[in-house]
Amino acid sequence: MGYEARSSARVPRAMVMQATDPETTVSVLDLAAPPAIELDRVTRRFKDKVALDEVSMELRHGEIHALLGPNGAGKTTLLRILAGLADPDSGEVYFDGQVGNDSGRFGRGRFIGLIPSGERTFYMRISGLENLLFFARLHGLRRRYALRRSLECLEAVGLSEVGKLRVGQYSHGMQRRLAIARALLTDPPILLADEPTQGLDPQGARTVKELVREAAARGTAVMWTTQYVDEIRGFADTLTLLNKGTVRFQGSVPELMATTSARRYLLHLGGAADAFLTAHSVIVRVGSMSPNGAPGHYVLALHDGIVLGHALALLTGAGVDVLACREERSEVEEAFLNLTKERI
Repeated sequence: MGYEARSSARVPRAMVMQATDPETTVSVLDLAAPPAIELDRVTRRFKDKVALDEVSMELRHGEIHALLGPNGAGKTTLLRILAGLADPDSGEVYFDGQVGNDSGRFGRGRFIGLIPSGERTFYMRISGLENLLFFARLHGLRRRYALRRSLECLEAVGLSEVGKLRVGQYSHGMQRRLAIARALLTDPPILLADEPTQGLDPQGARTVKELVREAAARGTAVMWTTQYVDEIRGFADTLTLLNKGTVRFQGSVPELMATTSARRYLLHLGGAADAFLTAHSVIVRVGSMSPNGAPGHYVLALHDGIVLGHALALLTGAGVDVLACREERSEVEEAFLNLTKERI
C-alpha cells in the first residue's frame, strides 16, 4: 500500500501484525507513538444527505474505543471508510501517523480486521472452515498456517463442532461468530467491529467481548460500534458519540455519565396515604420526588454528589416503607438520550 507521510516530525509506529508465519510477528513499540487511527475532519455525503460531518477522533493501540449512536448516526459509514470500502469526500484518515492512498479493501486487509454488520458476507455453500481458509489464504497466510489459524479461530468463537457444516446451515448468531473468527485470522493490529454482538445470546455476547479484550491486551486497537448504550460500561476505554454524522461527545464512559442531569429512580412506597408527604419533606434536602401515575409509585431525582443509599436511609429513618427501588435509566443511557434527543 502506498503512503504519504503526514509530517516528517511524526515517526510511524511499527504495526503489530501476524505475517504469513508466526515467527515473523512484529512487536509493539513505545507508548509515545502516533495513534493507530486518526481521523481529521472526515466528511462523507450521499447526495443531499451528510453521513459524516467533519468527524475527528483518535484510536490508540491497546485501546477499545466505542463508537456510540442511534441508527443513522454514521457509525457504519465511518467503519467502511476505515476499512477502505468507501472514500471520504474531504478530510484525512491516518494509520500510525501516515495517510493511506490505497482505498482498496484488500490493500488494508493485512492489518485491519473487519466484523461487518450485515449478513451473507460468506460463501453459503461451503463450510465455515473452508470460508476461513479462503480468507486466510487471500490475506497471504501459508497453507499450513492458514489451516492452523482457521481451526484456532473456530475454537475461540465456539464453532469447532460445526466447522465442517455449510454456512447456509448456520443460524444468524453462528454467522456473527464466524465473522468474528474471520476478523481475528491475521491477529490484526486494528480491529473494526460493527455491532458485533447483534443477534447473539448473552453468553455469545460475553464470549465476543472477552475475545476483544484479549486482542486489546495484545496491543490491538479496537473500534467497537453499538447503539446499546449499556454495552460499553466497564468495557470501552474511550468513546465517541455520533448523532446524524456529528460528534456530540468524546471522552471516557465516566465523563459521559458526568454529563447527565439528576439521577432518577422509581420508588414504590408502602404505608399510609401521607407517605409521600413524609418522603417529600425529607428528600427535599438531597433531591426531589414526584408521583409516577400508579398509587404508591414515585420518581426520585437526586442532586449531584448524593448517593442512593443516603437518600434511602433518610426515608427509612423517617418511617417511610420503601418496598422497591430501581434505576429509571442507567446514567450512560440518560447521557445518550440527553445528547441525541432520541428515544431508543
